[in-house]
Amino acid sequence: MTTFDTISLKVHSGQRISTDEALHLFTSADLLAVGELAALANERINGSHVYFNVNRHINPTNICVNRCAFCAFSRTVGEEGAYTLALDEICRRAREAEGEGATEVHIVGGLHPDLTFEYYEEVLRAITAAAPKLHIKAFTAVEIEYFSRISGLTIEQVLTRLMAAGLSSLPGGGAEILVAEVRQKICPEKISGEQWLAIIKQAHRLGLKTNATMLYGHVESHSDRVAHMDLLRTLQDETGGFQAFIPLAFQTENSDLHLDITGSSGIDDLKTLAIARIFLDNFDHIKAYWIMLGEKIAQVSLSFGVNDLDGTVVEEKIGHEAGAMSPQSLTKEGIIRLIKNSGKTPVERDTLYRPLHRY
Repeated sequence: MTTFDTISLKVHSGQRISTDEALHLFTSADLLAVGELAALANERINGSHVYFNVNRHINPTNICVNRCAFCAFSRTVGEEGAYTLALDEICRRAREAEGEGATEVHIVGGLHPDLTFEYYEEVLRAITAAAPKLHIKAFTAVEIEYFSRISGLTIEQVLTRLMAAGLSSLPGGGAEILVAEVRQKICPEKISGEQWLAIIKQAHRLGLKTNATMLYGHVESHSDRVAHMDLLRTLQDETGGFQAFIPLAFQTENSDLHLDITGSSGIDDLKTLAIARIFLDNFDHIKAYWIMLGEKIAQVSLSFGVNDLDGTVVEEKIGHEAGAMSPQSLTKEGIIRLIKNSGKTPVERDTLYRPLHRY
């Protein structure tokens, strides 16, 4: 019989919990007790360190052949608000980021119907030439599959050519919820969960590190969240290529999903992050994406098993198009202050979690 006490004993002894036990934690009314277990699991891996990086997001285009029900970012050609950045503008932003101390540029965008695969190779080469110190973390598995379709290349060939052009890691987006029934409701045009996992597995085999995301707080159940995390944990056992798990709180404002979806609460956010830390025992890092959580919930989450606050970001579009109320960027000093005020030790890192400076 599953009880909180039996789960607690497992966590204290460093044993892996089961999917049934993770579900049991979601039913617990004692948020602080769940948080304490997550904090213990995190301290065992990361001590008091909380990581962040100085980075910048660049979204080359919001024009997309898919129109996922949950997405407020995508546009069709000619629609009001549709845009595609010129290559010179992308390079200007990359140079600006490097000049301001960024170590990473994060690039994701829509599946543009008129851009060729060679265009994306050109973007990577241009950024590498314009800002050679930047690590390029770019393209979700959804984009990689689209590049394969428009080019006629295999997934391996696409990834190999992108790496040759300057790609250094993948951000891990597009996972949403990997359970088929949920994907059919929120993003039926997108690749399947099985395809997402297969593409990420191929990336890991080629030596690319990736993150993994989970979009929650919409039509999915707690069981769907646990099933999603179980698929990730299984793949991580096999490849070891995941760096961080990033639960993304669904933003309700401009979504085409049901109007009665209210999104997640702060309690749900903290519980989801904490259970992720406990369940994903083979992931070193659990990230609170402050863009979607807000600064205060992200800060509190540092006592609930979280050890990463992402970065300075600069000009985030996807979450804000959906209604995120957070600022579009934070200063390095602001992130350090958030971490210190939580009683933790700020560590500036690069994309691969190599420490650059401890504060």
